[in-house]
Amino acid sequence: MSAKNVRGNGSGKKPASVKRRGFLKTGAEIVKRETPLGLYKGLGAVVTGIVPKMAIRFTSFEFYKKLLANKETGNVAGQATFVAGLSAGITEAVAVVTPMEVVKIRLQAQHHSMADPLDIPKYRNAAHALYTVVKEEGIGALYRGVSLTALRQGTNQAVNFTAYTEFKAMLQKLQPDRTAELPSWQTMFIGLFSGAMGPLSNAPIDTIKTRLQKTPALPGETAISRITTIARDMFKQEGIHAFYKGITPRIMRVAPGQAVTFTVYEFLKEKLENSKITLVAGKYEE
Repeated sequence: MSAKNVRGNGSGKKPASVKRRGFLKTGAEIVKRETPLGLYKGLGAVVTGIVPKMAIRFTSFEFYKKLLANKETGNVAGQATFVAGLSAGITEAVAVVTPMEVVKIRLQAQHHSMADPLDIPKYRNAAHALYTVVKEEGIGALYRGVSLTALRQGTNQAVNFTAYTEFKAMLQKLQPDRTAELPSWQTMFIGLFSGAMGPLSNAPIDTIKTRLQKTPALPGETAISRITTIARDMFKQEGIHAFYKGITPRIMRVAPGQAVTFTVYEFLKEKLENSKITLVAGKYEE
């Protein structure tokens, strides 16, 4: 077979061997090849990181919101909410999300049969993956893709918090008692909707970031050159749709998570405020 046939027909079209695989087909192939346990690869890294991530997200959001609140009235404008969300996302990306996702992606990217005890994977679990990555590639490997992760998390939380705040204000006006807290089902609904808006706004960033973190860097290769190469190859070989691969499972993961998170957050905030513990810097401007 000639090089021309391997690389394509020279017409600029993607090779015939590149096939699109949807969310369900990919899941079915994972189960067939690795048993249903293959769907839970990287779970340890997610569970370990989720608590500090959420703590950092909401604590830093309230901190930044306090800094940006109107000094005279204590109100927080919509632009300030966006900036506070952006800053909170960047903070959580640097503090915990990037190392957590490097470990998670390494675990998910390795191919082995979990049904075969003789097929020993390179990374046995989250702790072993963390140790192996640091030992073989250095501590800096845990922060590979930190700029893209910070951009993704920042835009995620900027859109997420802003949308949630606006939807909450709209629903608040429709309540019989505008000073009362929203019912939990309404909080969950707007959390679900605002949670889906983040992934839709930055799917290409997340796709490039995942491919960047999946493999070790080559000697002498800079982060910018890798990002450029990955983006160029994706577009050239797979087309524009490649930048939105995985958007369905990502929304299915993020949106319900945000619905639960905001509902729990509002519940705990109300309890703390009723306990006379100051949590929020000021009210939102309508």
